[in-house]
Amino acid sequence: MAASRDRLEAGAADGNPGCSGSSGVEVVFPSGPVAPAPQCPHGPTLLFVKVSQGEEEARRFYACSACRDRKDCSFFQWEDEKLSEARLAAREAYNQSCRPPLSRMQCVERLLRFVQLPLPQRKFCGRCQQLLLPNDWGEHEEHELQGQVSTAQLQRPSQLLHPLENKKTNAQYLFADRTCQFLVHLLSTLGFRRVLCVGTPRLHELIRVTAAGDKKSDIKSLLLDIDFRYSQFYMEDSFCHYNMFNHHFFDGKAALDVCRAFLQEDEGDGVIMITDPPFGGLVEPLAITFKKIIAIWKEGQSQDNSHKELPVFWIFPYFFESRICQFFPSFSMLDYQVDYDNHALYKHGKTGRKQSPVRIFTNILPHKIILPTEEGYRFCPLCKRYVSLENRHCEHCNSCTSKDGRKWKHCFLCRKCVKPSWIHCSACGHCAVIAHSCAGPRAGCFICGKSDHKRSTCPNICLSGRANKAVRKQKQRKSNKMKMRPVKDSP
Repeated sequence: MAASRDRLEAGAADGNPGCSGSSGVEVVFPSGPVAPAPQCPHGPTLLFVKVSQGEEEARRFYACSACRDRKDCSFFQWEDEKLSEARLAAREAYNQSCRPPLSRMQCVERLLRFVQLPLPQRKFCGRCQQLLLPNDWGEHEEHELQGQVSTAQLQRPSQLLHPLENKKTNAQYLFADRTCQFLVHLLSTLGFRRVLCVGTPRLHELIRVTAAGDKKSDIKSLLLDIDFRYSQFYMEDSFCHYNMFNHHFFDGKAALDVCRAFLQEDEGDGVIMITDPPFGGLVEPLAITFKKIIAIWKEGQSQDNSHKELPVFWIFPYFFESRICQFFPSFSMLDYQVDYDNHALYKHGKTGRKQSPVRIFTNILPHKIILPTEEGYRFCPLCKRYVSLENRHCEHCNSCTSKDGRKWKHCFLCRKCVKPSWIHCSACGHCAVIAHSCAGPRAGCFICGKSDHKRSTCPNICLSGRANKAVRKQKQRKSNKMKMRPVKDSP
């Protein structure tokens, strides 16, 4: 995540973080009816296209929705590629071989048996990351075993399991206790009774531990996570094996029904979704998934509540603000800095550029969310929201403008506040870091060249698509003619 931060912040000045060059790979979501996408071990794949500014659209292909590195998932298929029955059968067999070794029902049965064991017989294998029953001991006797697994440890499985730290797939950088405590207290203050935790296992744990130890707390939680290892610690109504990049429930309709029932309980009242996706993930697939979750919640709403929105906390770096608000215009960013236990950089107490860039995006009105003053947050009466201590109100912008926790300065040429280390470049016509390249490629739309939107939302995308298709057909016809042309005999 730290490497991603430097790359993405460089594009923040143009409002398109993550697109700092003249070419890139984008996700394609066809508007009309299409055939189901092929599946990899992580569920339905996504359709991608490589685009370059000023050039025609390249050939489209399917790749894994969760893994952006081919080393993690090697699936690749051209959109128009036809596969033989033998290859399709081999792919299905491979996908099945990648399934977790135990079914969801088997995990539940083993958990019920495990909690009945006396404490000396409760063992956990550190190498296999598995709770062991007495019949399993022989297979793991040479492994690193942890004995006497207590009930308290079973309630906090993230402290038993080794975090998966692939930035682009799992990225299990777990919330620090300070952040978890703040979120649980905030949820209780706001009156929520149910929390859908999408990729937030440590928050899920604390909610359940708090509810078990405090009779006044009646908050329930359901965890959706791609890490199947959590299946062995929770009953079916508390955990679903889930891929947030394609809205895929690995255990099918049964798991989907669990999620639906949780969202629609009490006609959807008193529930909030909190999500902490991998920072290397693409925003657009995540936004589409979250809209599908919102649609499930809306199915349980009465006609009188059709105008309501599902409350959401989307936890993501601040430099994705423009992209997130593009899909969710009602969202605003809070100044609260989210920190993590197992991340070298994103920790509480750091200053300057070393502060955590992770923020909370939400559709809850900011003035309703009280940030802890003991951590340096203060209430701005002009903005009517809590802000960080160094985030000063700019009389020219009429707002507290800082995004990264430092005091920003106002540029009268740009007519906005910018980072304190930036200067105004007359050649570029905007503020940027001192060591920037004036001739460097500008981020923006690959179709029309404008910088206020991306290619996927360009109003000219349909015209461009038809033109590119016509060019490809013309090239294909020319290639066919060349193949059909007779070869002259040599003299």
